Amino acid sequence: MEYKIVSRSEEETKDLGRKLSGILKAGSVVALDGDLGAGKTVFTKGLCEGIGVTSRVASPTFTIVNEYLGGSIPVYHFDTYRLEGADDFLDSGLDEYFYQDGICVIEWSSVIEELLPPNSIRIFIRGVGSERDLTVVYDENEYDEETNGKLKEVFQR
Repeated sequence: MEYKIVSRSEEETKDLGRKLSGILKAGSVVALDGDLGAGKTVFTKGLCEGIGVTSRVASPTFTIVNEYLGGSIPVYHFDTYRLEGADDFLDSGLDEYFYQDGICVIEWSSVIEELLPPNSIRIFIRGVGSERDLTVVYDENEYDEETNGKLKEVFQR
């Protein structure tokens, strides 16, 4: 399934993350891609707010992963920009997070594209200034009818 969305502000981008958070469950993977400053972390902030995370959400550029444990479900926030590729991710044991009890949000996910689970929700963010074009892609066969309906409600505009 593919949806195209226009976000006209940071708040709209965060709101999309908040809405998606209500559908996600343990084992969900949200794979984000876009240029520097495109809004990947802004989207993640909204997602974490929706889950009830109260700690500061920041891109884990140098730590590779931040764990947010204060919400209704853990969020594992990755930034794979500095990795050389999938082997770095595997060698660091970071793939084990895919099988934990939380949601994985991966910025610069194209770096580890071949490792992304089939249930990943891919979000490509493009744009400058306050307006962003988001393309959301996921395999609807990975989700039940109810979840597909909820995803449609979030992304169809």
